[in-house]
Amino acid sequence: MNPIITAAELVNAQAGERPPVLLDVRYQMGGPPGRPEYEAGHIPGAAYVDLEAELADPPGARGRHPLPDVEEFGAAMRRAGVSADRDIVTYDGGTGWAAARAWWMLRWAGHSSVRVLDGGLPAWTAAGGTLEKGPSPEGAGDFVPAPGALPLLDADGAAALARRGVLLDARAGERYRGETEPIDKVAGHIPGAVSAPTNENVTEDGRFRPAAELAARFAALGVDGTPGTEVGVYCGSGVSAAHQLVALAIAGIPAALYAGSWSEWSNDPTRPVATGPQPG
Repeated sequence: MNPIITAAELVNAQAGERPPVLLDVRYQMGGPPGRPEYEAGHIPGAAYVDLEAELADPPGARGRHPLPDVEEFGAAMRRAGVSADRDIVTYDGGTGWAAARAWWMLRWAGHSSVRVLDGGLPAWTAAGGTLEKGPSPEGAGDFVPAPGALPLLDADGAAALARRGVLLDARAGERYRGETEPIDKVAGHIPGAVSAPTNENVTEDGRFRPAAELAARFAALGVDGTPGTEVGVYCGSGVSAAHQLVALAIAGIPAALYAGSWSEWSNDPTRPVATGPQPG
């Protein structure tokens, strides 16, 4: 299914007999928690999901946003009202990164109907959608995770894929090249990876480019849809890479996530590091 939904489509879906379950995943790296913003105004009926507490374990050797315990993730989703037979729509403050992390987590865990609100909350309000205030409701969902529905890479798997397929680095180009590293221990990239900054997936208003444009973009990076070509994605900590996976899905390209990403890779001094522009 299409991994995104427009604000206009969501307005119509909300008026239907069985509206989707909405997950507000507002998050800003290094910024204030998203819950106060949620309580000050959110899409009616949406439940708040805390990225760092519910979509990730505490930072450590596995990276800054390692995948959470599956049972705890399932409990958090049920509290948010997620059920196996209900459509789910995730949204955030506009970048789409946090919403994409929730999308990927649910899809990886076996939920078959999850979409990201294209353009996030700003798109909703621009389409005339209303907001409500107050705390997050306590849901009673029945979703039980069954991990493995989407491919997942560990560090060794990412290294191997970079040699036999196409491993996309979703971070900004200057971080890929090793010119700067504002967050992690080491600057550079996984040897063999291809620079593919996430922000090039969207237009100026933060909405995804059309499928044909995304397909052309990825083809220029070596992902041309050739049968058997393996594709993987990583970023700093497995959040913006999920956004890249949404873009790939729009283009009809399956891909795997290296969840530990650069924050895990660079934390291991035995892992090789490449710097500079990609060859060619």
